[in-house]
Amino acid sequence: MPQKIPPLVITAYTATTALGTGLEALRSALAASRSGLRPNDFGEPAEQRLTTWIGRVPGVEDVALPPDLAPWDCRNNRLAWMGLNADGFIAAALAARERHGADRVAVIIGTSTSSIGDTERAYTQLDADGRFPEAMRNAQVHTPHAPGLFVQRALGLTGPCETISTACSSSAKVFASAERLIRLGLADAAVVGGADSLCGSVLFGFNSLELVSPEPCRPFDAERRGISLGEAAGFALLERTGTGPRLLGHGEASDAHHMSTPHPEGAGAERALDDALARAGLATDDIDYINLHGTASSKNDEVEAALVARRFPDRTHASSTKGFTGHTLGAAGIVEAAVSLLALETGLMPGNINARTLDAVCGPQLRREPAQGEVRHALSNSFGFGGNNCALIFGRAVQ
Repeated sequence: MPQKIPPLVITAYTATTALGTGLEALRSALAASRSGLRPNDFGEPAEQRLTTWIGRVPGVEDVALPPDLAPWDCRNNRLAWMGLNADGFIAAALAARERHGADRVAVIIGTSTSSIGDTERAYTQLDADGRFPEAMRNAQVHTPHAPGLFVQRALGLTGPCETISTACSSSAKVFASAERLIRLGLADAAVVGGADSLCGSVLFGFNSLELVSPEPCRPFDAERRGISLGEAAGFALLERTGTGPRLLGHGEASDAHHMSTPHPEGAGAERALDDALARAGLATDDIDYINLHGTASSKNDEVEAALVARRFPDRTHASSTKGFTGHTLGAAGIVEAAVSLLALETGLMPGNINARTLDAVCGPQLRREPAQGEVRHALSNSFGFGGNNCALIFGRAVQ
């Protein structure tokens, strides 16, 4: 088993989702059990839109990047820019740059589709020679590494830069990568996060797998009908010292079972959980809140619910928040980490909204209603296609 690791302090964090920009929009919706999902209004022509519900971030279309970042313009980078400007995050990142030096602050960003939506759009506007329109020829925008490069440029950082793309675990794994870089002395701080935006490839791709629900998703419901896709951006700043909640442990594992179906007994998810607990020096009894991956797909929810029911005490409060935001794919990990950090700081444990009748496999840990209480430690699960699993454990700030 892994050895216990020194904790890292999360000195700033933020999330922008279909619920609005910044942490207060997120917190207030979670407290009121108010969903941000809406009928699908994304994509043209309108008559070809899928009949589904989505978690669309309001205002992305109106964002204008500053002149020095204008060559990076695309929906995903606009969304990332919205996220960076929330909750004073840019100021916190620039202060860390001053403390540590630009070359000692790493940037690690998770994404699933990067800027592929704008690549799709460019292909619809080819010129007579079959080339992209001149305004859309920035090669760095049309790569999987675009979000990491954009955030690094936006913050004026020159340290290690990674873009992680491991499907829906992408922006959870950024925390693990950052912890390793800092522990090994390759960086003194890290800006981590994720950004994923709606696009045709996502909507029609998941629909081709028969995973998209025609109604708002209902995680862990006995009659759930699939996922609601969303978009989001979120960021966190990790340092060795400071004030704030702490990253205590992380675990990563691969099922290597099936391209789109989890191991039937949750073998990889359980290995990730055990590794995270070992690095944090904790047991399952120490976890007060679990933010479940809970996509509302048939197999994911069944496997995850069974794992939680057999490993955690009845008092643990567990819920999926995808009924609030939709499944934000490569940004899901950072959004749900932000929910977990809010739970530590405010005591708010969200409910599992939209579910009418919980699946029989669910244990008493699965809660439909929000609760307020003491949260010492929170676990956030993120599971991706290909059996790519990540578990994160956060602890409240040291008084």
